[in-house]
Amino acid sequence: MILDVLENAHRYLPLNKGFAEAFKFLMRSDLKQLPVDKYEIDGDRVYAMVAKAPGRKKEDALLETHEKYIDIQLVLAGTDDMGWKPKSSCKQPSGKYNQETDAQLFSDEPDAWLSTECGAFAIFFPEDAHMPQISSGQLHRVIVKVAVDQKLTRRSTEIGRP
Repeated sequence: MILDVLENAHRYLPLNKGFAEAFKFLMRSDLKQLPVDKYEIDGDRVYAMVAKAPGRKKEDALLETHEKYIDIQLVLAGTDDMGWKPKSSCKQPSGKYNQETDAQLFSDEPDAWLSTECGAFAIFFPEDAHMPQISSGQLHRVIVKVAVDQKLTRRSTEIGRP
């Protein structure tokens, strides 16, 4: 798990081949004006979701983990008090891993809380159980999904791109 601000994004580029494109998208000058939607960046290897929604209460949320994707969650407005716990410490699964949604939910309590404010991002790797969207107000966020395995295919619109 990493918590930082966009000015330091360059430090994390060596961690995954998809991070360069992910952070390029997150540094778009028009990012706050993009409508709520899914944005293809590099086929199914890197894509983003712009979200605007009211925050949830801690008691109404579950920890989640992903196997195929790393989450980069950037807060554009509001404060997201994200929970975190090592996946290896999670003992209370809430259902089985869903391959279609790439999510495993847990009802364990987070070990730590990250107060993530406007301009800050958190990176959650497959070993990080996380509980995002915890806020008493409205949140505007961008979640970029970066494939752990960069061998996933590009969509047909990406063919021919160097």
